[in-house]
Amino acid sequence: MNSEEIRQKFLDFFKSKEHRIVNSAPLVVKDDPTLMFTNAGMNQFKDIFLGTKDTEFSRVADTQKCLRVSGKHNDLEEVGIDTYHHTMFEMLGNWSFGDYFKKEAILWAWELLTGIFGLPEERIYATVFEGDTGDGLEKDDEAYQIWKNILPENRILYGSKKDNFWEMGETGPCGPCSEIHIDLRPEDEIRKVNGSKLVNQDHPRVIEVWNLVFIQFNRLANGKLENLPEKHVDTGMGFERLVMAIQGKTSNYDTDVFQPLICEIASRAHTEYGRDEKTDIAMRVISDHIRAVAFTIADGQLPSNNKAGYVIRRILRRAVRYGFTYLHFSDPTIYQLVDVLSGQFRNVFPEIHDQKEFIKRVIFEEESSFLKTLENGLKRFDQIKSQMKKGSNTIAGNTVFELYDTYGFPVDLTALIAKENGLSIDEEGFRSGMNKQKERSKQAARQEAGDWTILKEIDRVEFLGYERIMAKAFIARYRAVKIKERTQFQIVLDQTPFYAESGGQVGDRGYIQADGERVHILDTKKENELIIHITHKLPEDPLAEFTCVVDEHKRRLTENNHSATHLLHAALRKVLGNHVQQRGSLVNEELLRFDFSHYARMTPGEIREVEQLVNKKIRENIMIDEKRNIRIDEAKKLGAMALFGEKYGDFVRVISFDPAFSVELCGGTHVAATGTIGIFKIISKSSIAAGVRRIEAITADKAESYINDQLDLLQEINLALKNPKNPLRAVETLLTENNKLQKEIESLGAQKALALKDELISRMQRKDGINVITERIQVPDASVLKNLAFQIRQQVKDLYLVLATEIDGKPLITVMISENLVEQKNLHAGKIVKDLAREIDGGGGGQAFYATAGGKDPDGIDNVLKKSLSYI
Repeated sequence: MNSEEIRQKFLDFFKSKEHRIVNSAPLVVKDDPTLMFTNAGMNQFKDIFLGTKDTEFSRVADTQKCLRVSGKHNDLEEVGIDTYHHTMFEMLGNWSFGDYFKKEAILWAWELLTGIFGLPEERIYATVFEGDTGDGLEKDDEAYQIWKNILPENRILYGSKKDNFWEMGETGPCGPCSEIHIDLRPEDEIRKVNGSKLVNQDHPRVIEVWNLVFIQFNRLANGKLENLPEKHVDTGMGFERLVMAIQGKTSNYDTDVFQPLICEIASRAHTEYGRDEKTDIAMRVISDHIRAVAFTIADGQLPSNNKAGYVIRRILRRAVRYGFTYLHFSDPTIYQLVDVLSGQFRNVFPEIHDQKEFIKRVIFEEESSFLKTLENGLKRFDQIKSQMKKGSNTIAGNTVFELYDTYGFPVDLTALIAKENGLSIDEEGFRSGMNKQKERSKQAARQEAGDWTILKEIDRVEFLGYERIMAKAFIARYRAVKIKERTQFQIVLDQTPFYAESGGQVGDRGYIQADGERVHILDTKKENELIIHITHKLPEDPLAEFTCVVDEHKRRLTENNHSATHLLHAALRKVLGNHVQQRGSLVNEELLRFDFSHYARMTPGEIREVEQLVNKKIRENIMIDEKRNIRIDEAKKLGAMALFGEKYGDFVRVISFDPAFSVELCGGTHVAATGTIGIFKIISKSSIAAGVRRIEAITADKAESYINDQLDLLQEINLALKNPKNPLRAVETLLTENNKLQKEIESLGAQKALALKDELISRMQRKDGINVITERIQVPDASVLKNLAFQIRQQVKDLYLVLATEIDGKPLITVMISENLVEQKNLHAGKIVKDLAREIDGGGGGQAFYATAGGKDPDGIDNVLKKSLSYI
């Protein structure tokens, strides 16, 4: 049975059990501050478990893309080293929302594994929760008795809270679980050691296949458990492990899930998988990591230096580093694996195929950049090696950390290179630097949320902001949140006119008022399905009825920019082509920022055409056509574009400004007619990643002010040029004349430097076999000083040169030493100039033969020249 068949049989099985088969949620989580990536199949159903969202179906099944690289589920450093950890993996799962419970979950799991997939019954073990006195929980006898009707008791094991009580995080839905394990060892090993002794002992051949979680509690911030309104089932089965078990392989990487990738890697590295453990690890790392990186990019997250983007960059760089070190991939190679990945997942996750060229381009640019960084890091390593004192063979921990932090060198790579050079590293010092950095990050991100105080039970928060910016409401719940040294409050209203930040549009501000007390809403956020209003204080009477007022000025300006974003997107597709896809956006009261896929810099003509088209649509004063709660398939028939990386429900909202021009799925607020926008002006164009361009634009009053400011500036330039008939030609003539004069100045400077060189050489003194020049000179800039030093070096042997000058009130020092003196006399220009710089209240450094320094105190130059002679 191949992997595609296994996946389909799972989905077909649960479809026969009246489950709705749903699509995977995106890997990147957008409306849940507790998660960066989808790390479990249940993430997209969290609100259903908490009772804050209704579900149309009580039984659901899917295959969910998951990523585990940070936080509680941090598997990154294990990936590739062993044969069963992964970053990105598929989680096959079935769910019951208040429908069936333990009996059906266990019996169906057994039926599927043994009846459909044919796994040997005698090799299967089950674990159940043994209870926990700290939480006041009894052992799970119900699950035990169900298993007792299937398995002999010696293959039903009790497990601790660590293994058999599933929790999504420090807070949230949780409950006891029953794990299904399988013993895949050869018969002779099984006869020696009973499999029951190896369950949950990290044995690579005695593995957990399926986890059946019985969600019935909610963990509060104070650590206590409360019963959920209904009992649910949440099961998760690692697809890659299941395939390994069914196909009878000894490793996940030996299955047809990974072998197409590994074979391609081996071919490009001119080697074979299974020949050498180091190259095998490298191939496993790359085959795993390309999946994580490609799927995350497809779901809208580009590599960057922040948050989720940094995690993806870190994963990709780990892959590049293994390829560089063990497979000799010195040129970009990994990006080419996207072709293999696209073919593998075309039928189940078509987003890779649909964006194949875009994903390849992004990865290619990241690879190219990091390979250059690796090259620079190796040069830095050579410098470190050359600067080590004689007799020392240990690289300091802070230096190892510098290579890690600045050049992306993991500690094991530095250790490997050090070993190849007969050196070792201070691992303890490195760990100290790492721990300090982690602690700084924790302190910067520290946020402690209290438990919700429930004042009013509600099924959902009704958003009223499409029609009005003022409404009456009651507080449904609230909690305190500590952020560093200050405390804020999060308030949930039963209904609200405040728009919560989502879809690129910022949250509303305003206030709520009751009995003469006004509490300002600092921001409005979305946490899963809850609309959260952030305040600096709690109202004196939380039970009062409040008048909620949105900041209308901010909202209207934001609406202008949001509707203009839709027009911009449509105009870009008209002008540049239908390959243009939104890759990110920001809409606030100040401006709109739009990121989109396009592989070339936009020409001035294209920019103008886009602007003209958007402004034409504004002048047409097109009325908004809003359709709420229509089926997504119907919306797509209308031409609405679904964005990659967004999770849409069965019912959506469609915003259209002329059905032949702009039709989008959107939950944001908009103008009633495009004429309200007034005017649209692009103010910035840039590239933010491979194949991704960014436009920033302004509308309405800000655009008008910007245009007037530009016209005023042009008028001032005309006046300064004495109102020429052709201002552009006048500026070009001025620049030409300026360049000509600059060259004359440089020529005169060069002549002066040549004369100064001869003069310095004529005054040179010879001391103990060294030609010494230590002088204070006058030069126009630092480049002349540098050129002068190198010219003298070419002409004079056994040179020891120290030149000092003052430029614009700042002292500069240059030290140049012949390379033979560096070796024979143990002189080092970098160390000398660093010491001399103290005399001018400055600092500097450089190489052994050439170094420079700058400072603040020109009065110290005389001391510099006196002191410079002491080194020889």
